[in-house]
Amino acid sequence: MRIVCASVIVSVFLLVPAASAGKPIPIIFDTDIGNDVDDVLALGMIHSLQTRGECELLAVTITKDHNQCAAFVDAVNTFYGRGDVAIGVCHSGITTQQSKFTVLAAEKAGRADRYPHDLRGGKQAPDAVSVLRQALASQDDNSVVIAQVGFSTNLAELLKSSADDISSLSGVELVRKKVRLLSVMAGAFAPIKGKDHYEYNVLKDIPAAQALANNWPGAIVYSGFEIGLAATYPATSIDRDYEYVSHHPLKEAYYLYDPPPHNRPTWDLTSVLYAVYPDAEYFDVSPTGTVTVGAKGLTKFAVSEIGRHRFLIMSDQQRVRVVEALVQLSSQPPEPLRQLQVDQSQ
Repeated sequence: MRIVCASVIVSVFLLVPAASAGKPIPIIFDTDIGNDVDDVLALGMIHSLQTRGECELLAVTITKDHNQCAAFVDAVNTFYGRGDVAIGVCHSGITTQQSKFTVLAAEKAGRADRYPHDLRGGKQAPDAVSVLRQALASQDDNSVVIAQVGFSTNLAELLKSSADDISSLSGVELVRKKVRLLSVMAGAFAPIKGKDHYEYNVLKDIPAAQALANNWPGAIVYSGFEIGLAATYPATSIDRDYEYVSHHPLKEAYYLYDPPPHNRPTWDLTSVLYAVYPDAEYFDVSPTGTVTVGAKGLTKFAVSEIGRHRFLIMSDQQRVRVVEALVQLSSQPPEPLRQLQVDQSQ
């Protein structure tokens, strides 16, 4: 184990806002984890934010339809000491291919799992809509933040859900009553190399993206493709900042997906950062308006005083702060290791 010196530990807490005095934000992470690796770093961020007292991870719901994704999520959650977090899966038939990095859930250390986990696959996991309904119903009104960083499949299905044994409210009613903010990584709100960009999370389930934009009853803030593209995660951090354990699921997933040296865009991480710190001025936001999703998946935004949508804007100065915060949060050790490092540095 590598012991981090006191000066490094202090810098972590100076660059990222201190834990709020209020109640941790209840957050749901809806993700297509298993496709790109930014979802993995974003999940690590959420755990670090929970360790800081900023949020509480209620559930992870998955929009990549592959059995191994749920096991991988459980392995990451268990690594951070939260193996009891609810996990829900979809049965959409969208992106059913084998992931490059969820194979880590099957890696062994002798006869034991390299990354211990109880959930062996999505076939043993509940449906995402049931998990979403349970998570929302259990929380105070107007308290829950959702970070959707994959396809809109699960949330579109949630909106169509009816009253059941979990709640007497429909999906729309539950969202209206319980959700404070939906932070979405989807779409593009600036040209990419001078051309319109048809963003992946929208393209993979256009009807769901349309349903979300048209029917979600509360506020949505979109982090467009251009934001994560501009704020890249430094490969030097992947090589340097995860060495406090012999095997780290975030680092190993990054290498399996696309080995460094390369600085990977931070698309999904930016939505998590805004979801938890909307007032920390990491980003500016557009005026209120309405996002529409075209038949071929192109996202467009029109200003409207009665609109419920906004999108993130990031200056060059903000980009530096954003990258620093993303690195610090993604690489923060789980609580027992972090406490050990603090104790040994004193």
